[in-house]
Amino acid sequence: MAAIAPSATVGTDAKAKALRAAGEPVIGFGAGEPDFPTPAHIVEAAVRACRDHRDHRYSPTPGLPELREAIAAKTLRDSGMEVSPQQVIVTAGGKHAVCNALLTLLDPGDEVILPAPYWPTYPEPAALVGARTVVVQTDVAGGFRVTPEQLEAARTPRTKLLIFCSPSNPTGSVYPPEEVEAIGNWAATHGIWVLTDEIYEHLTYDDHRHVSLPVVAPAAAERCVVINGVAKTYAMTGWRVGWLIAPQPVTSAAAALQSHQTSNVCNVAQRAALAAVSGPLDDVAAMRTHFDRRRRTMHGLLEQIPGAHCALPQGAFYAFPSLHGVLERPVAGRRVASSLELADLLLSEAKVAVVAGEAFGAPGCARLSFALSDEDLAEGVGRIVDFLS
Repeated sequence: MAAIAPSATVGTDAKAKALRAAGEPVIGFGAGEPDFPTPAHIVEAAVRACRDHRDHRYSPTPGLPELREAIAAKTLRDSGMEVSPQQVIVTAGGKHAVCNALLTLLDPGDEVILPAPYWPTYPEPAALVGARTVVVQTDVAGGFRVTPEQLEAARTPRTKLLIFCSPSNPTGSVYPPEEVEAIGNWAATHGIWVLTDEIYEHLTYDDHRHVSLPVVAPAAAERCVVINGVAKTYAMTGWRVGWLIAPQPVTSAAAALQSHQTSNVCNVAQRAALAAVSGPLDDVAAMRTHFDRRRRTMHGLLEQIPGAHCALPQGAFYAFPSLHGVLERPVAGRRVASSLELADLLLSEAKVAVVAGEAFGAPGCARLSFALSDEDLAEGVGRIVDFLS
């Protein structure tokens, strides 16, 4: 347990909420959580499930059969990937899916290639089993996208798995289809597993679009694990329903692991997820319109900070500005050595919570979620601009 670190994003959000509860006017940009309510038809499905005595009992560890079938149908509808329900394991959120996949696939001494910036949860299950994470740095000039050439330079005989995320948390970058295909074919050529996180699949903007790696690179499908869930698409972060899709030997092993961890996911939450994935995407489209407006507002404000540079997010709901230029000059009359120190200063002085880039393997940057109200976004980023100008 000493090998793993607590979640920096969860920690930042908890700190902001605690300060607000104490009466501080803190605005938090830390949590990756839509500020919209869960759509009404999903909530009603949960209400009905509460009243159904069948949902008061244990259910199969891999998930309700009808939900696994619906996830398989949804995956074909949205990604063009045909899978059987037996390839689906329903988990207690996306994090649980990531952990189950990595604990199932990795052995001590294996190496995992992880492009940075990365979501802080990715390296921790690998550390838990004694695997080694090999971080490959990307930069804003390259759109925060890794290339097959960089991956090949990081590959060793111990390389077991690549972690891939598009649309990206934390950068908001979206890989074009031809780049996804090239990365998938590289992995297939070398017999490397790919864990591809698709939880932001429906949150892309302008002409950018999500494509599923095993679909555009079918040669990689036999060693591919797809992670997804209802949290971001349907504003259901607190319901804790995610899933992994993998070749059946992997899902069988992951189900055996989960049978000792959690057994089945809460039946009421599964019934709500069933309504979500089986229903229309109208609410998702409405949320995306709001996110689109907010990303442009946030990007425009962040670009006003002297020394900061922020690429316009292409997907998800995060901006990831580089603050290296800010760190080169005094801030509020003092020298600031790191983005971690700058984040602490913003919280204490400007009452704004951001997540420092160190948490994502990208010192000198910060992640700000634009999944909050227009009023709070403008006020919070305005405070940052004023404080750093």
